Amino acid sequence: MLDKFDQQIPVSDGTTIPVRVHRPSGEGPYPMIVYYHGGAFLEGYGSIDTHDNITRSLAAQTQSVVISVGYRVAPSYTFPIAIEDSYEALLWVVEHAEELNGDPARIAVAGDSAGGNIATVVAAMARDRKGPELKAQVLLYPVTTFQEVSFPSREIYDSGYYLLSRQVMYLAREKYTPDESMWSSPYTSPLHAADLSNLPPALIITAEFDPLRDEGEAYAERLAEFGVTVEALRYKGVMHGFISFYEVMYRGRHGLDETSSFLRRAFYDKLEAQPYRLQVIDPPMGMAYVRDLIEAYAFAAYLLGKQMSTILNR
Repeated sequence: MLDKFDQQIPVSDGTTIPVRVHRPSGEGPYPMIVYYHGGAFLEGYGSIDTHDNITRSLAAQTQSVVISVGYRVAPSYTFPIAIEDSYEALLWVVEHAEELNGDPARIAVAGDSAGGNIATVVAAMARDRKGPELKAQVLLYPVTTFQEVSFPSREIYDSGYYLLSRQVMYLAREKYTPDESMWSSPYTSPLHAADLSNLPPALIITAEFDPLRDEGEAYAERLAEFGVTVEALRYKGVMHGFISFYEVMYRGRHGLDETSSFLRRAFYDKLEAQPYRLQVIDPPMGMAYVRDLIEAYAFAAYLLGKQMSTILNR
């Protein structure tokens, strides 16, 4: 059983931001996961509500307190507001661990897409600002660079048929980082950071049909070069955001299970350092693959339709 509640938490400029907490019922204290939702850093593209299914399931599967952070987004709030909100939320979680029934010695950050960028940036901020210490970082199809880098996946899968288009990527960059000088910051483009040492162990999941695939995998390789323990999984035959469809999609469920397994091992010091390799997860065979594909794209179309309806009715 899980408890669920929303509340507002203070940030340093005097305002508040929302968080949603999913918490196992029982004695605890439980490990804690601070989750940053995807959504292109833009208003109307993602929220703690759109990612509630993922955070709820992670709490249940890992027996952890999951705190989903409603960081402020563009165009009203540009870099570095989102990451400062997100780091301050992490500090708030540590400070309030006891009332959350959480263990401040077992904390991980996680996020998807834009939230994957924020999760790894917050991990770097925690290192640079001397805490808190993190057990792990989970990056699901993350944005890792705002710079103009030629990646094959950006060229091949940029149409938007795979849930993420180049147009949206450029819009996110224009609104979140309006000054070109921001693109070279290690807190926007961690792929190009000069120092990636002393970061927590990472799970990086990418999707075959995703413009962000190559930059996520390049970041996994760079982390490994700096001695960070990295597990990298590429799921074949799926598009950006596929884990959000875990209720109807086999590989979404598989990706969520792998995420939960990694976090459980990290929390209980059972991760093993191994030479870096990218593990490719093949799709199911036969009719299972066809059903998976149809259900995923039908659900994606439904979500896109809801998103467009929200935008048009503002």
